[in-house]
Amino acid sequence: MLQALKVILEIQELDMKMIQLMHLKRQRQKELDNINANKNTMRQKLSDKETEVTEIKKIIRLAEGDHNEVLAKIKKLEGQQHAIKKVDEYNAITHEISAADRDRIVKEQRLSDFYDKLTAEEEVLKSINENLESTTENSKILEAEIFDNIRQINDEGRELKEQRDHLVEQANPDVFKVYERLLSNKKDRVVVPLENRCCSGCHIMLTAQHENLVRRGERLVFCEHCSRIHYWQESKALEDTVVATKQRRRRAKV
Repeated sequence: MLQALKVILEIQELDMKMIQLMHLKRQRQKELDNINANKNTMRQKLSDKETEVTEIKKIIRLAEGDHNEVLAKIKKLEGQQHAIKKVDEYNAITHEISAADRDRIVKEQRLSDFYDKLTAEEEVLKSINENLESTTENSKILEAEIFDNIRQINDEGRELKEQRDHLVEQANPDVFKVYERLLSNKKDRVVVPLENRCCSGCHIMLTAQHENLVRRGERLVFCEHCSRIHYWQESKALEDTVVATKQRRRRAKV
């Protein structure tokens, strides 16, 4: 059974690399999404501010119309006043002119406030637009780098898949089916060594009987806690594998 696990272990190494690549790709894609979200937020702010400025301009046009009407009324009254001979009629028109003039002052103040508001909002609009242009320009280099990185990830992923497909053809179909089911559930290593009677997947101690079964390597032995497949790293059947290479590296460090 350890012979069957040799190929599965090689497939697992490729799968772990592919999972890391997928994680990295998601991270880069998230960075790209954040950049686009930031630009979209700024575009929305720009659009909202443009709408606000347009509305203020509409209000100003209406206010200017009201102001012009008051000026026209005052001019008309003043013309009428010059043609009147009677004192009481003259005084009545003078009263109307005074009321219209007070109305003019109120409308001019209101119009002045709107002009000030328009100036302030146009400054804000200009600032938002400049920030958007700057952000868009500055993000081009980063976006290009992210796109290139994603392309490299995709290329490496395709190479790993080709290697995996080749190994799958050599794998024991039944063992491979079990491996894929476990991998689908855990998205992590599912064929792990038993070290000092401890599962290196869930790190829970197991019995001596369990260790003996793993040492024999006569059949698949599953962790009774996490369901991972256990193997014995010292087995000669696993020589010349990635697992054996890692074991030799650990010994060399010691």
